Amino acid sequence: MTGEGELMARVFLARVIEPGDEVGGRWLREYGVGEVVRRLRDGGEPLPGVSGTRWGGLVGRARRAEPERDLDVARAAGVRFVCPGDAEWPRQLDDLGDARPTGLWVRGPAGLRMWALRSVAVVGARACTEYGAHVAATLASGLAERGWVVVSGGAYGIDGAAHRGALAAGGATVAVLACGVDRPYPRGHTALINRIAEQGLVVGELPPGDHPTPSRFILRNRVIAALTRGTVVVEAACRSGSLVTARAAARLGRYTMGVPGPVTSGLSAGVHELLRGEAVLVTDAADVVELVGDIGELAPPRRGPVLPRDLLEPAARAVLAALPGSRAAPVGEIACGARTTPDDAIARLYELRALGYVERHGDGWKLTRQAMISARSRHGPC
Repeated sequence: MTGEGELMARVFLARVIEPGDEVGGRWLREYGVGEVVRRLRDGGEPLPGVSGTRWGGLVGRARRAEPERDLDVARAAGVRFVCPGDAEWPRQLDDLGDARPTGLWVRGPAGLRMWALRSVAVVGARACTEYGAHVAATLASGLAERGWVVVSGGAYGIDGAAHRGALAAGGATVAVLACGVDRPYPRGHTALINRIAEQGLVVGELPPGDHPTPSRFILRNRVIAALTRGTVVVEAACRSGSLVTARAAARLGRYTMGVPGPVTSGLSAGVHELLRGEAVLVTDAADVVELVGDIGELAPPRRGPVLPRDLLEPAARAVLAALPGSRAAPVGEIACGARTTPDDAIARLYELRALGYVERHGDGWKLTRQAMISARSRHGPC
């Protein structure tokens, strides 16, 4: 089949076969695109694996399909159709096997294949909290600043926060929709999705004008999982659709990550469930990049603030730690507590006095107020 013939055939099939239909995918693998199109158009002997009723429904769809019109409508909206095997086709989608998309409608100036090579999915609850939205936006912004493409579903909540975070950082983002890419959904995100199409990419399996359904949202998630190197879930209840994306990523051998939230929040319960199983805990973009990135892209060490007493030599810290908190102590007691000699203890005490940590009281030594405040800031209240 010629390139133009393959294109028209797959545009036809995108109108007839639902996304993720593994029976239809098996037909394409076993019989070839041309034969499947011919059998559907003829409406004669059913292809194997479907009932007569279902075959009749597919044939009815085939009779109404107008691939030339779909292409005309798409091109007028600045949308192109990318087939498996095309130069722009992301080959990691082939990991879906028979559930691989028939093709993808793509809106936006960038090349999908190249962008997908260095991409991360950030997904989560639609009815998210302020904490979740903040984390998603910050995470996406950090990934964009590190040269990663942020992929999400264009929905309210975490998806929208992730897209906005990437855009705010002047970065790249991809929205994978469960409807025609010429008809943004949800409608409240029309301006956002149009902006993504200008600065990034909007992608979908469904032909122009098609509407979303609950099953299409679920099936869309497999594309997000397959397209990216890993999926991060930021807030998700136990029955959240974003968990479907994470589990699809795990099945495909992609990295699955979760951002922890308050244990009292039902919107974090699904994430915590993932973290008890296949997911890795992450808190920021550096953690994510250390997992999905190339060798050497390591997250910085996690340390608390450096306090003045951290800069002391170990022997001086030992002497300082040996002083009682509420009274003056003689040198012998301090030396015993620091496991050193009285002469060494005296030398260290004078060093500490010069730094403002201790003061002399007759024959004894006592912590200054500065030293006691420093100790509380380091260890917290008892």
